[in-house]
Amino acid sequence: MSHQLRPIVVATVIVVGLSEAALSQTPSSQSNLPAVVVEAPKANRPAKRTSQAAPVGRRTTAVSRPRRNPAVATPAGAGGTTGGSLTVPTTAQATAAIEHTPGGVAVVPDTAFKTGPAQTIKDITDWTPGVWAQPKWGDDTRLSIRGSGLSRNFHLRSTQLFQDGIPLNTSDGYGDFQEIDPTAYRYVEIYKGANALQYGANSLGGAINFVSPTGRDANIFDARIDGGSFGYLRGQASSGGAYGPADYFVTGSAWTADGYRDHSNGHGEKGSANFGYQFSPEFETRFYFNANSVRQRIPGEVSKDVALNAPTTAAAVNVADDWQRNIDTVHVANKSTIKLDNTTIDFGAFAAERHLMHPIYQWLDWHYHDYGTFARVVDDRIIAEHRNRFAAGFYVQNGTIDADNYFNFGGVKSGLITSKVEHPENYTFYGENAWYVVPTVSLIGGAQFLHAVRQQDVNFTLFGDAIPGRVNYDIFSPKVGILWDVDRTWQVYTNVSRSGEAPSFDEGTAAVDFTKIKAQTATTYEIGTRGRRPDYNWDLSLYRADLRNELQCFFQAFGVCTPTNADRTVHQGVEAAFGVSVLKNLAVAAGDPDRLWLRVAYTYNDFFYDNDRLFGNNRLPGAPPHYLRAELLYKHPSGISIGPNVEWTPFSYYVDSANTLTTTPYALLGFKAAYDTPSYSAYVEGRNLTNKTYISSVSITDVATPGLAAFWPGNGISFYAGVRYKLGRLQ
Repeated sequence: MSHQLRPIVVATVIVVGLSEAALSQTPSSQSNLPAVVVEAPKANRPAKRTSQAAPVGRRTTAVSRPRRNPAVATPAGAGGTTGGSLTVPTTAQATAAIEHTPGGVAVVPDTAFKTGPAQTIKDITDWTPGVWAQPKWGDDTRLSIRGSGLSRNFHLRSTQLFQDGIPLNTSDGYGDFQEIDPTAYRYVEIYKGANALQYGANSLGGAINFVSPTGRDANIFDARIDGGSFGYLRGQASSGGAYGPADYFVTGSAWTADGYRDHSNGHGEKGSANFGYQFSPEFETRFYFNANSVRQRIPGEVSKDVALNAPTTAAAVNVADDWQRNIDTVHVANKSTIKLDNTTIDFGAFAAERHLMHPIYQWLDWHYHDYGTFARVVDDRIIAEHRNRFAAGFYVQNGTIDADNYFNFGGVKSGLITSKVEHPENYTFYGENAWYVVPTVSLIGGAQFLHAVRQQDVNFTLFGDAIPGRVNYDIFSPKVGILWDVDRTWQVYTNVSRSGEAPSFDEGTAAVDFTKIKAQTATTYEIGTRGRRPDYNWDLSLYRADLRNELQCFFQAFGVCTPTNADRTVHQGVEAAFGVSVLKNLAVAAGDPDRLWLRVAYTYNDFFYDNDRLFGNNRLPGAPPHYLRAELLYKHPSGISIGPNVEWTPFSYYVDSANTLTTTPYALLGFKAAYDTPSYSAYVEGRNLTNKTYISSVSITDVATPGLAAFWPGNGISFYAGVRYKLGRLQ
C-alpha cells in the first residue's frame, strides 16, 4: 500500500465505525425524528400579499409558501418542526438566498463536479462564466474573476476564499488552493466582485465559499476512489448522521500524483468535520475542524518554445534547488444561528494555524496565526404593506505572520537572510436594505467600510531588502441595485457598486517600501438576467469596472515581482451560460424523459490600460479575450450520461504589458461517461484527447523578451476513472 494513502484507510475505518453506530439505531428510534413540515411565520402580513413571486429556481410543489419570507422557505430545524440544519442552508435554500443579489452570483451543486476526477478548483468553477481558472502544478491554480489578480504570478489575490464561511485566505489577503478538497463539499457559492458583501469581501474578484454537508443532509457512509494518468490516485470517505438535536459530519481524503511534468510529483492528506447541536427549533450551534498536509514539488515556468515543444520539461533551477511548496494547516471555528419571528442572527469565531515550508529561490519558513469573529443579522418583514429585507454585519480577521527566509543551496535550508513579523488587521462593517416597491421589484442599497492595517517589523535583514513600517487603509464602498422577479423562473437585475482592496505583504520580495503601495479600488456597472426552466436555463451578465491604482506585479526573476499601482485601467466583459434540451424523448417518453443536453459557458474579457503613461491603451496581460466551455451530454433517467466536451480559447493573449509576447490559441477535446444513482456512481473521462500542446497559464511582466521563462505548459492526453458507494441518510 502506498504510504501516502494510509491516512485514507484510517479515515475509512473511522467513518465505517460512525456509520455502524448510525445503522445500529433501531427503526423505532429513527421514527421519533420530527416530521418534515413548513410553518407559516407569525408576521402580521395582509393575505393579499401572499402572491409574492419567489426567486429563480424555486420548485412549484404543492407546499404553502411561508409568509415571513416569500422568497425562501424556512430552513428546517431538528428537534422542532423540520429536520434540517439552521446554520447551514441546503443547496436549494442557498440558491434561493443567493438570488436576492442583484448581480453576478452562482451556486454550484456537488452533482456538477463529483461525477468526475475533481482534482482542482477548475473542475468546480469552469462552468461559471467570468471565472478563469487554469492549473499550473498539483493543486496550484491561477484564478481570476473578472480579471482580478491577473498580475499575480504566484498564490491568489483579489478573490477571498471561504470554507463554510470561514476564511481560507491569510489575514493579509493572499490565498492558495492546497486546502481545497472538491470531494468534501455539498455546494460552492460564487460571488463576483462587490456582490460578496455578506462575507466582508471587498475586492474586484469577490468571494468563493465552499460549503460542507452536515449530518442532516449527508449519507451515513460515502466512499470513493479515483485514479488515472500521471500517477494520480485519490481515496475519500465520509460519514454523517443526526441523533435528535445533535448531528455530525466527518470526511477525509488522501491523494498522490507523479505529475505530467518532471519535478511535479506530490501527495497530500485532507480532513474536515463539523458537529452541530440544536438547543431549540430556533437556536443551533456548530463547531468546525479542518486539517491539511500537502507536499508538492514545483516544475516552474519555461520559455514558450519549451512549453510547446518539450512540455514535460521542468525549469533547470527548480530541479537543481528542489523547489517545493509544503504546507500544514489547522482551522477551528464555531458558528451559531438564532431564528426569531422575522429575524435571523448568525455569529461566530475562527482561528487558523499554517506552517509554510517553501524552498524556492530562497527557503521560506513562514508561520501564520490568523483569528477573527463575525456576526450578521437579517430582518425580513412587512413595513407599511411593503416587504423589506435588511441585512447588516461585521467581519474581523487579524493575524501575525512570522516570516523567515533562508538561503536555498541545492534544496538545503541554510543561512538566515531575513526575519520579519507582519501584523495584518481587517475590520469590515456592512449593511444592505432591499425595499420591495411592488411584490416583484426590489430597490437595493448598501455600503461597506473596511479599515485595514499592514504593519511589518524587521528583526533581521542581511541585504537590507526588508523594510519596516505601518500603513492604514480606509475604504468606503457603496452599492445600489434593482432586482426584478419577472416570474418564478426568471430574474433581471442591475447594480452599481464600488470595491476596494488593501495590498498584502506578499506583493513583492524586493526592496520595496510596502507603505507606498496604494489600495486598489473599482467602480463596477452591471446588468444581467438569469433563469431556469425544465428544458433550458440561462445566466447572462454584462459589466464594466473602472479601476484606480490596480495592483500590478512586474516580473523579474524566479516569478518574483516588483509591486506597483497602475493609474487607470478598465475591466469589462460579457459572461454568458446556458443549457438546453436539444432533443427529448429519444428512448424514454413517460415520466422523466431522456434528453440530449447542451451546456455552454462563454466569457468575453476586455481588459486594458486607460491612457497609462507607460503603456497607453495596451491590453492588460494574463487572460484570453474569449474563453468557451461546451458539452453535449446524452442523459438517461436511469442515471447514465455520456458525451463530448470542449475547452476553447480561439485567440492568444499577451504575457506582458508592452504587448510584445503572446500565448497561442488552443482547443481541447474531452469525453465523459458516467453512471450515478443514490447508491452507486462511476465514471470514465478523457481529457485533451488530441494530445494538444498548449499553454495553461503564464507569469506576466512589463516588457518581455522572446525567450522569457514565463509559461506553464498544460497537461497532455489523460484518462481518469472513479467509483463511489453511498449508503443513504439516517432519517
